[in-house]
Amino acid sequence: MKALLSVTFFTALLTALRMLAGFITAKVVAIYAGPSGIAMVGQLQNLVNGLAGLMNSPVGSSVVRFTAENHEDGYNSCAPWWRVSLRGVICLSVLIMPVIGFFASEISIWLFSDAEYSWLVMVTVFTLPFTAIGTLVTSVINGQQKYKQFVCLGMLSVLISSSVMLFLVISKGLVGALLAAAIQNGLIGIAMLVFALRQPWFKIRYWFGAVDKYRAKIISGYILMAVASAITMPMAMIYIRKILVAYVGWEVTGYWQSVWKISEAYLAIVTLSLSTYYFPQLSKLQTYAEIKKEINSTAKVIMPIVLLMAVGIYLFRDVAISLLFTEKFKAARDLFAIQLIGDVIKIFSWLYAYPMLSRGAVKWFVPSEIFFAISLTLFCLIFVRHYGVQGANIAYCVNYTLYFLFVIFNIKKFAR
Repeated sequence: MKALLSVTFFTALLTALRMLAGFITAKVVAIYAGPSGIAMVGQLQNLVNGLAGLMNSPVGSSVVRFTAENHEDGYNSCAPWWRVSLRGVICLSVLIMPVIGFFASEISIWLFSDAEYSWLVMVTVFTLPFTAIGTLVTSVINGQQKYKQFVCLGMLSVLISSSVMLFLVISKGLVGALLAAAIQNGLIGIAMLVFALRQPWFKIRYWFGAVDKYRAKIISGYILMAVASAITMPMAMIYIRKILVAYVGWEVTGYWQSVWKISEAYLAIVTLSLSTYYFPQLSKLQTYAEIKKEINSTAKVIMPIVLLMAVGIYLFRDVAISLLFTEKFKAARDLFAIQLIGDVIKIFSWLYAYPMLSRGAVKWFVPSEIFFAISLTLFCLIFVRHYGVQGANIAYCVNYTLYFLFVIFNIKKFAR
């Protein structure tokens, strides 16, 4: 409990900086690009997140887990896992980059109904290897549970990304905002690489060498899970925006996007704590009883924080809109209530879903990610037709309620 509170405190500092930077950049984008610009940036960010998720799939959860399990025995014990992960990134780079580059125009039309922005897709593709390096570095640090170092690097990342975004938005307007969204993860990766060059674990012998089939098979399961996450939810979000644009237009979609951004910002405090403390902790546990005990003790700390933040956001939503956006976004105040209820249910469900990742339960994780991403999109299509933009929030709330029931009833099966 003490360790969780300590990690939550440090990650809260990082998240506070992220929130401040995010709010400032959102305000600037709102001023220079308006509601429709906010929605367009959201579309590109989902593409960036999806592609980054694909490229990061070998060096995310798997590196955290096996570093956490083996680092106390020395880096030589971690090295076989690291080699498999790095080789996975190299193989994915060779596969993904040419394909996405070839279809850049089609992807631009799919996102924006215009091929004009195909160059942004190309820029995004060329930054992907650096994005993966950044994830690799932070995963190794997270797996070693060096929380202060993890937080300091996170703060550096925030300063880099927000500085790039502010400079480009102010100088280039909407185009600058889109360009910043495309390159900022790559720039962060370069900074992480510079940091890693001086670390004792970042030696060639730990990362290059023979790869055994046993570890490759296990890592491939984590790659499959990460790919499922990288594709399903970003794709669902892109389609949800397309549904909203079709029924209510870019302007109103921008209102919905502004509420979504606020949710992302305050929930980042919790999700960062879960990924930094909770996931490595679960990775060390072996029995269902131990896992259930960890879930319950974590929930006692996390859920009151989530509820308090959700209530605070709702009560001060008008202040948040005025501070973070502009008067054009006032109509967004009516979209908070159902969204915040969905946020609380989502975090509660995630507490019970994390053992799927920590146990490498591929057969449970991948189908559930696909099913609930599709159901979210379908619910959105149904509810938006009847309730307009509010229907997207209703769909979000209903979908995570069903997801919560799914993980509650099946946790014994995937946490064994």
